[in-house]
Amino acid sequence: MFNTVLLTIDLNAKASWDKALPAAVELVRTSGGKLHIMSVVPDIGSPLVDGFFPPDYEKLAVEAASKALDKLVEDQVPSDIAVKQHLAFGKIHRKVLRVIEQIDCDLVVMASHKPDRVREFLVGSNADRIVRRSPVSVLVIRA
Repeated sequence: MFNTVLLTIDLNAKASWDKALPAAVELVRTSGGKLHIMSVVPDIGSPLVDGFFPPDYEKLAVEAASKALDKLVEDQVPSDIAVKQHLAFGKIHRKVLRVIEQIDCDLVVMASHKPDRVREFLVGSNADRIVRRSPVSVLVIRA
C-alpha cells in the first residue's frame, strides 16, 4: 500500500524517531517499499541573529547532522530495509514538502511533541504545517 515512506526526524530529539521509526519500518517492511529518512538543519531565520554565528555555521551544522544521520540509520534501521537519507538546511516544513514531491512518496510519518500552546500560537508547529500542506497522507505519532 505504501511503497515510498518518508520519515521526518529531528536529530537532536530522540522522541522524534523513537516511536515513529519502528512504525515506518513496519509499514515499509509490509509493503516491500523504500524508507526515506529526512532531517532538516533549521536556518537561523534572522539576519540579526545570523551575525552571532560563525560564517561557516551552515556547512559545519550540515556536516555534523550528516554524520549523526548516518549513525542513526546504521544503528537503528534493520539491514533488510531499503533506506535513503535526505538532509537539508532551511525552513523545516518547506524542505519536507519539497522532498515529498521529489521522491513521489505515498506517506509521511512523523512524531509530534505535546503541544506548547503559547509557542504554537506565536509560530505554529512544523507538524501542523506539514499535515495541512502535504499532498499525501501523514501519519503523526505522538511522541
